Amino acid sequence: MGVPLGVLSAMGPRWLGELVMRTSDLVLAFPALLLAIMLGAVYGASTLTAMIAIGVSTVPSFARVARAGTLQVLSREYTLAARAGGRSRTWIAWRHVLPNISGMVVVQASVSFAIAVLAEAALSFLGFGTAPPTPSWGRMLQESQELLAVDARLALVPGIAIAVAVLGFNLLGDGLRDRFDPRLEVRR
Repeated sequence: MGVPLGVLSAMGPRWLGELVMRTSDLVLAFPALLLAIMLGAVYGASTLTAMIAIGVSTVPSFARVARAGTLQVLSREYTLAARAGGRSRTWIAWRHVLPNISGMVVVQASVSFAIAVLAEAALSFLGFGTAPPTPSWGRMLQESQELLAVDARLALVPGIAIAVAVLGFNLLGDGLRDRFDPRLEVRR
């Protein structure tokens, strides 16, 4: 949802861009965990509630990335030439904007996956995430808390799994940024 909102806010009328960005600021003011806890209290703790809360909290970051990328693409000569040639905004968005911001969006997605893993683990640890019998690393950490003196591996294994997953998504994001950033290309 964030990518179309960001592109629309950059290509649409100024008042629409301001409305989308101020709404994004408002959503960013609520931490994802607080939003998930509120939704869990109203609708009950479940995987779906956690997914919706995490998804809603990531929309503003995607909207900001897409808007910034769109504004960069719209300032390029080929986009100005397409406008001068009478091309519609929709055509320019499909032909020029989306292909040129796809790298930024993919990198943002990999970073958001890492944040989502941490958020789901935290929600499950607090009891607002995935309910038993579905396994969750956060709930495994919460349940192993009482048995730390008996067997620390019960907490160590899910903790390491969370750390490896987050590290993996962050490294994936770094690799994708290196792959898609034209300024980092080696000149031949």
